[in-house]
Amino acid sequence: MDKLCGETVTLYHPDAAHRRVMRRVVRGVYWQQGRRALPDAGGTRQGTALLVQAGRDTGLPTVTEITDPAQLDTLADVDVLQVGARNMQNFALLQALGQVRKPVLLKRGMSATVTELLQAAEYILAGGNERVILCERGIRTFETDSRATLDIAAIPVLKKLTHLPVIVDPSHAAGRAELVAPLALAAVAAGADGLMVEVHDRPACALSDGAQALSCDQFDRLAGQVRELLPHACR
Repeated sequence: MDKLCGETVTLYHPDAAHRRVMRRVVRGVYWQQGRRALPDAGGTRQGTALLVQAGRDTGLPTVTEITDPAQLDTLADVDVLQVGARNMQNFALLQALGQVRKPVLLKRGMSATVTELLQAAEYILAGGNERVILCERGIRTFETDSRATLDIAAIPVLKKLTHLPVIVDPSHAAGRAELVAPLALAAVAAGADGLMVEVHDRPACALSDGAQALSCDQFDRLAGQVRELLPHACR
């Protein structure tokens, strides 16, 4: 769907059969850690416009990452604002998001404890914005066979300590596509309220995070497995 910062991107699959199993939220990141260069403000506006249009075309809500309070106006038409792991303790950003009346998806920092994640959420809640979604995305440990270590125990712990919804990002924890489904199913079994899974119609051609992206067919199979598991998951 056109070009975004020099890349050809597919924001939703053109085939109806694949659209039915796509996530309930279209996620588009206008800037992502690991890029060779940062897009300028014009690129940010262009990427946001493409994401918003994709949401309108599919009828799905949209979410994108915010890294600075100055971006709030540019991202005004996005449905959910994501705070990435590297900005979990960007307190000026968290306080600004407390004044926004739209959901905020707060990712756990790679070296943060559960308590520190909840303390970060309090900065948003204290401003009056109670629409906070917590996200476990893996933490840094001594393990090197995966990109990060998914903290499954954090799911029931967070569910006990807070009323906020808890979702899990198995893709960033895994770093490898073959690990995504097992981690996703473990998260669902542990009581996660949702999953954040990277999907690409041609993962081998992806210019970012292709190694951890599922194909549409792989995601279809995972969605079916999740539906079978849900009646037995912890609640």
